[in-house]
Amino acid sequence: MSTSIEILKRKVENFTPELAEAFIKIVDNLEKTVKSNVLQFQLDEVFSRMQFHSENPSTKLDFFENISDLEKISA
Repeated sequence: MSTSIEILKRKVENFTPELAEAFIKIVDNLEKTVKSNVLQFQLDEVFSRMQFHSENPSTKLDFFENISDLEKISA
């Protein structure tokens, strides 16, 4: 990981002023990304069910019965 950071630092240090400004705007926009209104325990539950299903493909993904509720929450 630290190697990747060092490579990024070297590249950023060589940016032109215009490219640096564009990069700053991109990074600023990433920080303003709106997070989902879905609660973390709900996301964890869906992830857990999907992981279980991937390990046991003959099982049914029962949360698809409530997918419209999930779509409403995350809209």
